Amino acid sequence: MRSLTMEKRDFSEISDTCKWESPDYEPWFPVSEKSNPLTRDIDKSSPNHIVRLLAACDAQMFQKDTGTSYQRLFSDSVVLTMLEVARTVEQILRDPEDSLVVLSGCGTSGRLAFLMASCFNRALRDRQQNTVYCYIIAGGDRALLTSQEASEDDPKLGMLTLEKLCEGKRRVLFIGISCGLSAPFVAGQLDFCLKHPDIYTPVLVGFNPVTQAREETMPGYSLTFREVVQRMEEQRGQRAFIINPAVGPEAISGSSRMKGGSATKILLETILAAAHTAAFTNTHVTRRVLLDMMRGYERVYSVTYSHSDQIATLLQTAGLSLQCGGRVCYLSWGSLGLVGLIDASECIPTFGADYEDIRGFISGGYQDMDNIEGDLTSLGSQFCIAHEDFVSLVLPTLSDRDTVLLLYTCHDDVGDVEKMVHRVREKTSNLHSLYHGLEGDTAVDSIGLLCSSVLNITWPSSSTVHMQWELSSKLVLNAVSTGSHVLKGKIYRNHMVDLQVTNSKLYHRAIHILQKMSGVSLTQCEEALLKAIYHVEQLPEDITSAGVTTHTLTASRRNRVVPLALVCLLIGCSLSEAESRLESHPVVRDAVEACLTSSQHLTSSAGDQNSTNH
Repeated sequence: MRSLTMEKRDFSEISDTCKWESPDYEPWFPVSEKSNPLTRDIDKSSPNHIVRLLAACDAQMFQKDTGTSYQRLFSDSVVLTMLEVARTVEQILRDPEDSLVVLSGCGTSGRLAFLMASCFNRALRDRQQNTVYCYIIAGGDRALLTSQEASEDDPKLGMLTLEKLCEGKRRVLFIGISCGLSAPFVAGQLDFCLKHPDIYTPVLVGFNPVTQAREETMPGYSLTFREVVQRMEEQRGQRAFIINPAVGPEAISGSSRMKGGSATKILLETILAAAHTAAFTNTHVTRRVLLDMMRGYERVYSVTYSHSDQIATLLQTAGLSLQCGGRVCYLSWGSLGLVGLIDASECIPTFGADYEDIRGFISGGYQDMDNIEGDLTSLGSQFCIAHEDFVSLVLPTLSDRDTVLLLYTCHDDVGDVEKMVHRVREKTSNLHSLYHGLEGDTAVDSIGLLCSSVLNITWPSSSTVHMQWELSSKLVLNAVSTGSHVLKGKIYRNHMVDLQVTNSKLYHRAIHILQKMSGVSLTQCEEALLKAIYHVEQLPEDITSAGVTTHTLTASRRNRVVPLALVCLLIGCSLSEAESRLESHPVVRDAVEACLTSSQHLTSSAGDQNSTNH
């Protein structure tokens, strides 16, 4: 633990939160892949300091224009585009026959597409209206719960999936989400929409400028993502829309599940909720309505992080569980269950975690989830998500080294929550709760009395309060899962050094992480990565001539390829020696630190020897 004095001094150094906006700051990276200068020492921080750093990073989402070339969330150009899209949704809601609003994405973006389609279809059913929302996630419904990221690289699959879904429709608003403007799956769908403007109106949501869209040619496709976006730009404001404010680099470089996911939720829920209000109250969407709703989300940020000490307690507890080989389980009710499932599923590719490290469970299982493909439990234990699955699969071996976190609201069946609490307490006292209530709620929280720590957040009543609860819970869970993996040693500085290399985006991210840490050329870094992926000391031509897709398919069956490549680069050793060093330092961060120290010592010794010879 660092001293409070040191924490105050470190936190006071967060003075230039806009440093990343300088054209000289990591100019070779798009915004979504830059490292955030605020969190460069997050790997050495205490739980309280980690939460404060995450809060400072999340605050960047809401910063106003700073006079740079970047659009921000509240920029006029962004809000006006949101207004046009909201009015298009409103028109569909007023005349829904043969119409669809399709939300699509990969990984986190696809999971949020599912969350919002489910939420707003439920709102339509509550009004006895026909549903108009559909979601697409690369890899199908199994990608809602586990990493299926190879599908991201297939633009033709994206196009064919969209075409099949929309067959027979006369009007489709397509919203493609790609935080880095990089996912080929989404690019193929956007390109398809542009070729059929009589039916499709494409919307792209992301958080890089158009000039930073990915330039690599997509597998089996003649265009790059940037070329697709440039074609959209030519039709911007007429038959195509781009919503791409910059929200700053992620706290953990490239981890778009965090700010990218939160900003996606804020933007799209604002658009869709405003359209619903207008369509069903016989009013119209206005710029003021959109701004008021986004400011409401800014208040969610402030209210949530006003409980930083309690969040830090949860983070520390979860970190201790992971450090001693225990598990973290989210037991959730209602839509908060989806938030918990999403957060847990993201830890596997981001941190190289095992699926049992952090798991989410939702009270009604797939019945509550309401996904297209229905019950997926036959696919294996990773897909067992109901509370009854927790009781049968996890509860029997639960102990005090495991952390259980309850997520529920005043709208949930408190009696059901209390029954689960008593069952968990029979096995462990390491039980914690996150509860969302409403102002004026006088109910006695007997559940909190049975928990080791309680995070109670009170909200004013509103028609969108359930969406605010979801965002607040997302911020808390992102902090808990990210911070606990920081404490476990999965992060070096603010880089995810144990990520899975399962698609082209992660392949290129891994190469750049290796380059930044080793200081050698990108070519040497790619060679080291390939040697680690294929576990060879020399690269034969059949490997060097293969495509990225071939490399990522092989990498998906390997563990710790990035740490292995990094150790080889830092100390110039063989793969077998690198493996030995990693085995002697099971904590990835410690292994990297030891190799860096060794590398610096060797460099210093060589310099001293040269001086002596001269």
